Amino acid sequence: MRPLIAGNWKMNGTIAALDEILTVAKNVTGDPPCDVLICTPFTLIARAAMVTGGRIAIGGQDCHREPSGAFTGDVSAEMLADVGASAAIVGHSERRRYHGETDTDVAMKACAAWRAGLFAIICIGESGDEHDAGRAAEIVARQLDASLPLGAGPATAAIAYEPVWAIGTGRTPRAEEIITIHELIRRRLTERLGKDGLDLRILYGGSLKPANAASILRLPNVNGALVGAASLRADEFLSIIRALPRN
Repeated sequence: MRPLIAGNWKMNGTIAALDEILTVAKNVTGDPPCDVLICTPFTLIARAAMVTGGRIAIGGQDCHREPSGAFTGDVSAEMLADVGASAAIVGHSERRRYHGETDTDVAMKACAAWRAGLFAIICIGESGDEHDAGRAAEIVARQLDASLPLGAGPATAAIAYEPVWAIGTGRTPRAEEIITIHELIRRRLTERLGKDGLDLRILYGGSLKPANAASILRLPNVNGALVGAASLRADEFLSIIRALPRN
């Protein structure tokens, strides 16, 4: 399985930051050990797609469930594709928390991404209170079952496990916790999708950085990463890519 290293810039980056993306693109030419994707703010997608020249993929951080309409401030999956995006993140914990998105909303957005020909990164993960109460497995299983639409497969989707309490905090789960949750996700994917469930990539996200990337990316059923703050700097993002185990 070819890993995927995806960057999520969140609400960061102006035109000047395109130099970071260009540096990444120049350094993953040839035969990189993974697929590389950077999800920029909507305002940078078109320019980022042009400067990379197809050497790495560019994506959006969200999309609306409808292709068009009276939804002020929203962006459709078709609009993302029109300006050069090839993927979209859906269901990120910050969208769930600050915009009240439900599992049903996430599933509809994933379908919208597929409708426009985009790859969907579907995010799931438990909060700090849920983790401390020992409910991580329960929450992740429920979110996965309800957020992943029918028709998912390795070519159309990846699951990103992001423990909410680890995002931007500098805290990371113990290796045993990551292994347990990723095994749970793999088992449920396989039960639901058969062989496709074995091949669908599961990414880890949550305070992943160069210092811990090598140890996390070597864990079973960790098929790449969704990287937040460390994706904003080309040197840190490239360090994470280089931390991938080589077969």
